[in-house]
Amino acid sequence: MAGNKDFGKHIKKLREAKGYSQEQLAELVGLEYQTISRIETGYYFTSYENLQKIAKALNLTIKDLFDFSEDELTKAELIKLITKDIKSFEIKDLKTIRKMINLYFECRK
Repeated sequence: MAGNKDFGKHIKKLREAKGYSQEQLAELVGLEYQTISRIETGYYFTSYENLQKIAKALNLTIKDLFDFSEDELTKAELIKLITKDIKSFEIKDLKTIRKMINLYFECRK
């Protein structure tokens, strides 16, 4: 559910950046404004078809709808999330990730 909330916050930010109210976006997309509200609060995740309509109404791509970062997280929060993520990885995946990290640092030199 946390992913839905992050996604919803991003949709709200994109909508507001275009100057649309929930009602205006809902009208453009052909949904009830309550549905837009539920998407933005993370209560509801919508269909691919509706995502296409939302992206079109906001003059964005579907990729843009999912291109939200974790910029607001602190370093400690990011480390905690990464640690949680990698606990479920197989050893081969961990080795690949380690190689990717090393390559990243080599490219930064």
